[in-house]
Amino acid sequence: MAKKADKVSNRITKKQLLELLIDFFNSHQDDTFNARDIFAGLGIKSTSVKGLCMRLLDDLVFDGYLVEPTMNRYRLANKSSIVTGTFKRSSDGYNLVYPDDDSEPIVIADHKTAHALNDDYVRVTLYAHRRGRGREGEIIEIIKRAHDTFVGILRVQKHYAFLMTESRVMHTDIFIPRDQLKGGKSGDKAVVKLTEWPAESRNPIGKVIDVLGPTGDNDTEMNAILAEFGLPYVYPIAVETAANKLQTEITKEEIARREDFREVTTFTIDPEDAKDFDDALSVRPLSDGLWEIGVHIADVSHYVTEGSVIDKEAFKRATSIYLVDRTIPMLPEKLCNNLCSLRPDEDKLTYSVVFTMNDKAEVKKARICRTIIRSNRRFTYEEVQEILTAGKGEYSEELGLLNRMAQTMREKRFASGAIDFQQAEVHFRLDENGKPLSVYFSESNESHQLIEEFMLLANRTVAETIGKKTANNTPKTFVYRVHDQPDLEKLTVLSRFVAKLGYKMRGTGRGNTASSLNNLLRDIKGQKEQNVIEQISLRTMQKAKYSTQNIGHFGLAFKYYTHFTSPIRRYPDLMVHRLLDRYLTQGSRSANAAKFETFCEHCSAQEQVAANAERASIKYKQVEFMTEHIDEEFDAVISGVTEWGIYAEIIENKCEGMIPLRTLEDDYYEYDEANYCLVGRRHHRKYTIGDPLRIRIVRANLERKQLDFEIAE
Repeated sequence: MAKKADKVSNRITKKQLLELLIDFFNSHQDDTFNARDIFAGLGIKSTSVKGLCMRLLDDLVFDGYLVEPTMNRYRLANKSSIVTGTFKRSSDGYNLVYPDDDSEPIVIADHKTAHALNDDYVRVTLYAHRRGRGREGEIIEIIKRAHDTFVGILRVQKHYAFLMTESRVMHTDIFIPRDQLKGGKSGDKAVVKLTEWPAESRNPIGKVIDVLGPTGDNDTEMNAILAEFGLPYVYPIAVETAANKLQTEITKEEIARREDFREVTTFTIDPEDAKDFDDALSVRPLSDGLWEIGVHIADVSHYVTEGSVIDKEAFKRATSIYLVDRTIPMLPEKLCNNLCSLRPDEDKLTYSVVFTMNDKAEVKKARICRTIIRSNRRFTYEEVQEILTAGKGEYSEELGLLNRMAQTMREKRFASGAIDFQQAEVHFRLDENGKPLSVYFSESNESHQLIEEFMLLANRTVAETIGKKTANNTPKTFVYRVHDQPDLEKLTVLSRFVAKLGYKMRGTGRGNTASSLNNLLRDIKGQKEQNVIEQISLRTMQKAKYSTQNIGHFGLAFKYYTHFTSPIRRYPDLMVHRLLDRYLTQGSRSANAAKFETFCEHCSAQEQVAANAERASIKYKQVEFMTEHIDEEFDAVISGVTEWGIYAEIIENKCEGMIPLRTLEDDYYEYDEANYCLVGRRHHRKYTIGDPLRIRIVRANLERKQLDFEIAE
């Protein structure tokens, strides 16, 4: 017999009573109840509510949720089962758990989440199935928290404090005892670790593990972005100490083991603000109209030994992170900006791919070898572009030769099916306090393409050397950079979308996907919809990743590709260097594939997290920049349309904001999902992706990294 409940109100709604009934039976899965037991268990006294309850019981029997073994006695039709999966929280209360077996997602009501947070790994008990409904259940255990640290603003009271978060992951504030504040004050940004979350409490309890500084301070906000994504914002002292103890002198014995390129014309080409120069090019003439072109890469593996404290920290980070105003390096500064950086007029150890090429950029021979170089000149991209444009300047003949070869290789690559995505990168001019003064964009020109093509050639050559099966070569375990073909369903959606904007994709079959995309990209160049269509086209593509399973690189149209050319800032490149040494120098057997696949998965995941943090820093600076332009008007283009409003991107600075639907007061607008537009019910005015708008800045919310616009006409 169920325990009697508190009296149910006479005003209870049908939906509320149904939820009580479902909770009641799910809590007593092995029992059978008559109507009187159910009334007592739910605390029902009113005759009218009893009548409603009986009707609902009949509905649940009809739905197959309950069975009626004898007249007016009820029990669950089937007992629940237990599944595990990943929890995804939703703002509308319809949270989902995605089971491990990829079966249908399970709906979890807000009051049945057991305080689970977004991406937590959980155990769920499934409710008995109801006819015409999806699977429902409740979380009974949080197996593993995806996040246990959170970033927010402290609000300190006399006896306690709270961390106020804007995170999608954490939907409530975190209670902090006064003795766990670690010196934090109201208004400070802080990192807080969850310590407990009592079942009956609305708020979790936590402790401050780091105070980042006052809200609004540039260093505070950039470190807060890193902490929000679980990325490091300081370098461990033990790792820095180990790096400072590394031997800086290059011994005669080490030089003797390497090919000596110190007398060969060599230079680096990098961004103006770069400090870690990890690649250099050398060039010298050979006989019969041939050229020797060397792609020289910093030999990080010489200094960072596998399993060392430096190596462990580098693997954990997996990549350098490039925020708007700073670089968070993968390696300690002693290595990335000093020992390994290919600075001019200094002897440096390198791992190289050396090509014999003709004037048509055809590779006649290639070899991979350890070398020592001495760069003659450090160029910026801007300096090289000036020399290429003018046809004169320091090393103009060498740069001109390399550029002609690069452009030839580039033409061949696109003719073979490479995708021509060229997106402008957003940059900011900042004052000494990190405040954005202006926005500018960098686009790929010949100086960038020169470096890009030779790095692609080196990466492809390394991958082919190890991965290509020949009479003398059986492929061994290796780290590839792979990129799968786009999903055909997504391509079909893209084709329909661009058709609404007046463009055509000329076929999306497996054989001509690349040419279809390239034709589209050419058609939209210079058009108002260009940026929008490029962004959506990019989203149809699969994400490139690292893997020991080579499936080729669709975007580059390469059957074999790896990352060899940036070991200062990417851990996979360091793995590639070590595998090359294992196979080409030591002649060892194939490495453990499962071990390296795990490494690849970690590096791919960290790469994505770093990219998200980099985008967040750009968005923050865009919103910060626009705080100085509240109430000003700008020309914009519609970049997205949803049922809750319009996204618009300002043309001159690419800052994106939202025009809420409720602010469109001239008509009642409805979302036409099929045609990607909003349509006025009375006047039939349309707002479509790509349409120009004149907008006014209404507000800029730095905490949410969000801009609100309104239409200015």
